[in-house]
Amino acid sequence: MIAFEPTLWAAVVAIALFAGVVKGAVGFAMPMILISGLGTFLAPEVAIAAMILPTVGSNILQAVRAGLKQAFHAMRAHRLYLAIVLVMIMGSAQLVRFVPGNVIFLLIGTPITLFALTQLLGWRPKIAEHMRRRAEIGVGLFAGFIGGIAGSWGPPTVLYLTALNTPKREAVQIQGVVYGAGSLVLLAAHLNSGVFAGERVTLSALLCIPAGLGMLAGFWLQDRLDQERFRQLTLIVLVVAGANLIRRGLFG
Repeated sequence: MIAFEPTLWAAVVAIALFAGVVKGAVGFAMPMILISGLGTFLAPEVAIAAMILPTVGSNILQAVRAGLKQAFHAMRAHRLYLAIVLVMIMGSAQLVRFVPGNVIFLLIGTPITLFALTQLLGWRPKIAEHMRRRAEIGVGLFAGFIGGIAGSWGPPTVLYLTALNTPKREAVQIQGVVYGAGSLVLLAAHLNSGVFAGERVTLSALLCIPAGLGMLAGFWLQDRLDQERFRQLTLIVLVVAGANLIRRGLFG
């Protein structure tokens, strides 16, 4: 087991609890919060390993919350996007040990922050039906690539669903399916890469407890948000998370 001081353990548990609350409320951001938070005092590879099991468990819970029938419907409706993301995650995860951490953070944080901020300021992009296939392929390739490297493919997925004006409950369900399948692939990829091994597995398993409790609290909050407030909260989380990633990329 990785040896932490009591204060460090308290910080790790608090970050996992907060990540669970945000995940339950808006349907994403757990990997970003865990990686950016834990990465403040842990090595990048340890932070990536630590977030894997909480991410897998929370995504499965999110995917089946409204029922298996709805989950399979969401999977069919977005099967092309899902397939592209999974293939890209498996391939790019093998690059984790070769890509500088600051490059990863900037690669994710910059486009996410700019896009979400412009939407908060009033820009409401929409994907026309005849452009949906191209958007699905393009965003899927980008999301899967950064997902394999940084363990977070949620923001591009959220932006894609937002541009499709997907209803709140459907958006959360689709995210659960995409993230759940992707997190299982990420787990397999990092078992192969060697990132998820040894004491890191124990740490990741322990973090499932505070993350799960936080997610239950987040579900309570999500059920009380209307569509527009849900959208605004989602974009605010994206801006904050993206800005933090940019900070990590520029200043470490």
